[in-house]
Amino acid sequence: MKGLIDEDIFRAGITVSHAAEANAVPVAEFTLAAILFAGKQVFRFRDTYVADRNRDRTHPMQRLTIGNYDRTVGIIGASRIGRRVIELLKPFNFKIILFDPTLSASECAAVGAEKADLDSLMRSADIVSLHAPSLPSTQHMIDAQGLALMKDGATLINTARGAIIDEAALLATLSTGRIDAIIDVTDPEIPEPASAFYDLPNVFLTPHIAGAVGLERTRLGEMAVDEIERYLTGQPLEYAITLADLDAMA
Repeated sequence: MKGLIDEDIFRAGITVSHAAEANAVPVAEFTLAAILFAGKQVFRFRDTYVADRNRDRTHPMQRLTIGNYDRTVGIIGASRIGRRVIELLKPFNFKIILFDPTLSASECAAVGAEKADLDSLMRSADIVSLHAPSLPSTQHMIDAQGLALMKDGATLINTARGAIIDEAALLATLSTGRIDAIIDVTDPEIPEPASAFYDLPNVFLTPHIAGAVGLERTRLGEMAVDEIERYLTGQPLEYAITLADLDAMA
């Protein structure tokens, strides 16, 4: 959105809508899958099983403290995606904690999470999932100090924006093998060919596919058409945005 429009559009009185709500659906679904797989250590089981071609090592791994029962999931950012992820997590036996400085404890509780400051969340969560926008105030919000607070064996999931994380600090932490990461976005958008993101065994890297791809793009088109119909028939738009909204959007 920010790459397509600027303040002049709003000053000209042009009505602006967006399909971010539709794009939030697949991102939240991807995140849910990532959380469940992370808790179950699916990728580690997969790699060990494929390397050994037997179950000599994977069978004993089942006795480790893995699985999704009574895990603590930390959500950073009560964005439309963050809120949808919290909603999707409700049927599971997770403790959900939320860092968002714009929300009070009661507002966090209303969306289904316990309010936490960032350090407490990084220290307490078994799985940390990022859903904050990329703003000057959030650049490198996850830094070496925050990463050092994470539990051994915890997983960091980023489906938001790469710039939110200090990637040099993240790679240094990942290289120790102490935590895992599921990374869908990086900064730059495509890592250099020699980047350790491609090679570290505790990184599951995908090419920015959490958002709408393939069939999921139909949802975006349908939402846009619905908004145009509302506009042409004089109805209020459901997803209109203002210049002030734009400042806080990813």
